[in-house]
Amino acid sequence: MAILDILEFPDPRLRTKAKPVAEVTDKIRNLIDDMFETMYDAPGIGLAASQVNIHQQIVVIDVSEDKSEPLVFINPKVTVLDGELEAMQEGCLSVPGFYEDIERIEHCKIEALGKDGKPFVLEARGLLAVCIQHELDHLDGKLFVDYISSTKRDRIRKKLEKQHRLDAKHA
Repeated sequence: MAILDILEFPDPRLRTKAKPVAEVTDKIRNLIDDMFETMYDAPGIGLAASQVNIHQQIVVIDVSEDKSEPLVFINPKVTVLDGELEAMQEGCLSVPGFYEDIERIEHCKIEALGKDGKPFVLEARGLLAVCIQHELDHLDGKLFVDYISSTKRDRIRKKLEKQHRLDAKHA
């Protein structure tokens, strides 16, 4: 297993639309293992393959406190079950250090393939529903900062660009 590099906003590769996985192979399963290791190390509760510069429809999530409930979603599709919007503070491993209240659907159904390549359906509410929607946005080239004002987004972009310049100088 390996820790993968996470792309950070405003990296244009984060805007790439992910392609469906044609077949769940050992290579895909190894990638999933690496994604979990990367997510837990970061630490985070969700990671899309797009964030590690692999533009395939793969998401890993674990919203448990003790990292005991890993979920894998390959080629996921979401259906809204309840149109109620819930505002929840979101952060993102690709936008480190920034958190904003984002409104998302509170109750949804997700259909996907698991790590074993078999289809499954899951109903999600609350934090899990929000996390799923957040990660699926990555597969479409969207980030949570796309839901906030352009002024706030530009401020975050400038701060991260400055941090990237400082990091490059000290590397």
